[in-house]
Amino acid sequence: MNQQEIKQLETELWDSANSLRANSKLTAAEYKDPVLGLILLRYAQNRYEQAKEQIEANMPVGPRGKRKPTKEDFLAAGAMMLPEESQFDYLANLPESEPLDEKINAAMRLIEELYPDLAGVLPKNYQEFDLGLLRELMRVFNKDSVKQIKGDIFGRIYEFFLMKFSMDGAGAQEGGEFFTPPSLVQLIVNIIKPGHGIIHDPACGSAGMFVQTGHFIEEREKYAEINQKITCFGTELKSNNTRLAKMNLAIHGIEGTITESNSFYSDPHSLVGKCDFVMANPPFNVKKVDKKRKEVKNDQRLFNDIGIPKADNGNYLWVQYFYHYLNEKGRAGFVMPSSATDAGNTEKTIRQKLIQTGAVDCIVAIGNNFFYTRSLPCHVWFLDKGKKEANKDKILMIDARNTFRVVTNTINDFSPGQLENFNAIMESYRGDESVIAQTRQHHKDTAVILAKDIAQEINQLRAECKTILDTPNAADFKSEKPNLDFSSITAELDEVLSVANDSDFDVCHAWSERFNKPVEKLFVLVEQYESDSDKSLADFKVLTKEEKATKENKQLKKQLDANSKLLKLLSSALNAHKALLKQELADYKQRIKDWHSLIENFPNDQYQDVEGLCKIVSYDEVEENDYSLTPGRYVGYRIQINEDFDYQSRMKVINSELYDLSISANELLGAIQELKYD
Repeated sequence: MNQQEIKQLETELWDSANSLRANSKLTAAEYKDPVLGLILLRYAQNRYEQAKEQIEANMPVGPRGKRKPTKEDFLAAGAMMLPEESQFDYLANLPESEPLDEKINAAMRLIEELYPDLAGVLPKNYQEFDLGLLRELMRVFNKDSVKQIKGDIFGRIYEFFLMKFSMDGAGAQEGGEFFTPPSLVQLIVNIIKPGHGIIHDPACGSAGMFVQTGHFIEEREKYAEINQKITCFGTELKSNNTRLAKMNLAIHGIEGTITESNSFYSDPHSLVGKCDFVMANPPFNVKKVDKKRKEVKNDQRLFNDIGIPKADNGNYLWVQYFYHYLNEKGRAGFVMPSSATDAGNTEKTIRQKLIQTGAVDCIVAIGNNFFYTRSLPCHVWFLDKGKKEANKDKILMIDARNTFRVVTNTINDFSPGQLENFNAIMESYRGDESVIAQTRQHHKDTAVILAKDIAQEINQLRAECKTILDTPNAADFKSEKPNLDFSSITAELDEVLSVANDSDFDVCHAWSERFNKPVEKLFVLVEQYESDSDKSLADFKVLTKEEKATKENKQLKKQLDANSKLLKLLSSALNAHKALLKQELADYKQRIKDWHSLIENFPNDQYQDVEGLCKIVSYDEVEENDYSLTPGRYVGYRIQINEDFDYQSRMKVINSELYDLSISANELLGAIQELKYD
């Protein structure tokens, strides 16, 4: 299953599950945990079946034949040993007379009994669901396409559902407490490269940092045993988030210790000075931390000579914690509110002290709309206690506020190509003189692969359309509509057959237009056909009964019916490819854009300061700027216009929202006036 097919499956499953919720009385928060629990059950069954086949094939034959597989055999194969009553297939095939909610609750309890680490973690409140809704949900996750999934695709689906629930605000008070957007997690992981040792997240939410670390290791070390490479420790304040984190690790096969605790008042894993990597997206601007408590005043995670910041928020407590958790070569990546890079008073003193340690490695400014439930910008800080000597008195500043991909009108993220470009900038700063050239080559290789996939998809669509259009009925229809002729379209589609491996940037850029042109024409043409057909049918319906009975109009009705059948066939063929083609074309266009950006900014394949994007600054320059760590102060400003962004549509949305707010304000003012004079 390729990446586009996985995306399609994720969306299909979410749309099905979400439409079921929309027709129920459940809120997104009430729905979230039980649905994620069903995904875990389905995943556990798939892994169980795959592992069972592998275990039985390798089981030695003794005097009494093969012994039965044990729990330890399944653990060694990266799976859970499931009793029959906990298997998804068993539950999905129960007769309707059986109480499905009770059976699922019992299935969860059985798993928790077998695996104490999951005790109290799995959802067991399925009695709150309508039985009809529950059965439909079971069917959603029991499709053949889901039952055949192998590898970590279920992990991807679990993360996708977490993300969608976060976007829906499911239990995300204060804005996305349990989920950090994937592109920010990927940015942190790509920059600090947590491939070994002790990994710590003291505000771990649903454990996304650990999961992405697992992906990072798998992508770079084929067949790597993740649990032999890293040891994960997480701390999380909220009980529900702790359960989500443990489920997330379980579904990805990652071993880790997640503790429910308040990181402001405890260090439950005793990790000061021991961590190879620290990653976190802590809650911003936390008020009312009790700084008089002895646990805070005597905390060894603070600078002794400065200690507790006076500001009424926890931002610079977090910054000090992250620094002190690191060992002598440790790296950290964490998200902070934009205000933290310029905060004054004791916070400035702490920041100055931190800069003088030589550990501040890079600061990345992130634009608006990266978080699903808040739109404010932020900064990602990177610390490295093991910086090379050449960079000891330097900091890389990256202003990424103008680098993003538009997902919706209110959500942005980083594309894979943009993340690769950031990584190239960082590694070049660290001394790798070949990384920009390697990234440019990777853009090319990826573009060629994407182009071949699109060409294959278009060719399949072309073949299907030509088959439909070669029928006698189609010939009659086209002869009646000479202005709507497929011949030029099919000729253009015939040209899209293969993509050369040695295609350079200009060739790949040209392919983008060649792909778009025939496909867009094809969809527009069918829409025109449908419009004409609808008009003809409407005209026929207004005829009198006597007029319809004429020989000429009977023949017309026969032709209209044939046209309708033809259009249904064409529409069906187009719709089968439309979503995938749309996604593939968007990804391809973005890859070309990111490739061009790298070439434009670093034409000689070597790092250079780029106005409005990046600059390596000295400590002297930072001191001159009052120890500010805001990238925008150093890199300058470059006006960029996003040609792909639909400014007109966005302005219409903004004006509509402004109009609605204006009406609400007037209504509120009127209500106040009425109260005033009552």
